[in-house]
Amino acid sequence: MRSMNKKLIKTSKYLSFVLRHNPGSIGLQLDEAGWADVGELIEKASVPLSRALIEETVETNDKQRFALSDDGSRIRASQGHSIDVNLGLEPEVPPEILYHGTATRFMHSIRKQGLLPGNRQFVHLSADEETARKVGSRHGVPVILTLPALQMHEAGQEFYLSDNQVWLTDRVASKFLVESKG
Repeated sequence: MRSMNKKLIKTSKYLSFVLRHNPGSIGLQLDEAGWADVGELIEKASVPLSRALIEETVETNDKQRFALSDDGSRIRASQGHSIDVNLGLEPEVPPEILYHGTATRFMHSIRKQGLLPGNRQFVHLSADEETARKVGSRHGVPVILTLPALQMHEAGQEFYLSDNQVWLTDRVASKFLVESKG
């Protein structure tokens, strides 16, 4: 994992906001698959951006949150959208077990409702406990939820794998969740 300096972190957060949640805040249009023109993004950005800074941010982002098109002319967020985009992901067979990191303060609701996407398009799942622990730690005292993904898939639940290796699904019923402290 490569660490990022403060300028790259700030740029990553800005790109996340614009490309995942609110392109309209700067008058940017995304296509149906979430792609934005890099030149237009630079021109309309409310923070200083350059092609080189965008490329470095994409390259060094430890979570690989963004992707550039093969020719480098377009950029999109790999997952995590709260706006409607079609990433063109096809259903995939998940591993036997997947994990979700959350915080203890959310567990009452999760026990009642299961995992819901909230303001995002999908519930985000990890293939390993360590990643789930890091995610949960960002929100408070972590709880790692383990779910039988392959069993769920065999029962008809669809799973998708984003470009940055985050597993996605529509929701997870609470009956499938096993808790362990982070």
